[in-house]
Amino acid sequence: MNEPATNRLVLLSGWGCDARLWQALDGHWPDDLEIMTPDWPGYGERVALDDPAALDALAEAMADSLPHDAIWVGWSLGGLLAGALLDRLPAPRALVLLGMGERFPHPEGVSQAALAQFRKAFRRDPAAIRAHFLRWQLGGEPSPRAAHRRLRGLLGDAAPADKATLNAGLAQLAELDNTARLAAPPCPVHRLAGEADPLLAPAIRERADRLLPEAGHCPIISQPGRLARTLATIATAPTHPLEELALEDTR
Repeated sequence: MNEPATNRLVLLSGWGCDARLWQALDGHWPDDLEIMTPDWPGYGERVALDDPAALDALAEAMADSLPHDAIWVGWSLGGLLAGALLDRLPAPRALVLLGMGERFPHPEGVSQAALAQFRKAFRRDPAAIRAHFLRWQLGGEPSPRAAHRRLRGLLGDAAPADKATLNAGLAQLAELDNTARLAAPPCPVHRLAGEADPLLAPAIRERADRLLPEAGHCPIISQPGRLARTLATIATAPTHPLEELALEDTR
């Protein structure tokens, strides 16, 4: 007899954070889910790419970590990169964009000019700018200071990636545009966003399939239980899951 298919989620971190971030969801998953949290090249203990911005090399490096029979969940830059890999790897069961649209810069969110200034400041002082970014992205959480303590407790203060990888990630945030890829995607695409995400323009938040209440850009930290339930629902019914979320989600 064939074994039943496993519901598998692959959780992909964003800029300046490695896979330890997802430990915030430990204890919130149902038993029938398989959770994978691979690091991007250059993060954690994974070897950096010779050219960290090269998408073809990224696809080759991530091929074994992004199985087609899983649902890819990309947070922030992780969502942007996962979307860019849809035409370079076999399509997953579904793609979840968490805190990310088709592209990152937006005149009503983080503008191209603001991102250019951020990149310039990063080249001068990478450690200080990464620390600033971590605080900035937590500005929409119900308790930003508590969220920052929790994030530092998971990640520590040392950079989780080398400067070249981080610099390439900022370039990808500025330049990657998945509009054409996601106009006719090879799999279902679900968009989730915190209702108070300070990095997303209002128009992008309004397009989300589900807004997560009492959350900003990092519901992984501020709403781990609610986020895990939402992702578990997607994993078990990837074609139209969000309609099935019941009122207990407000617990």
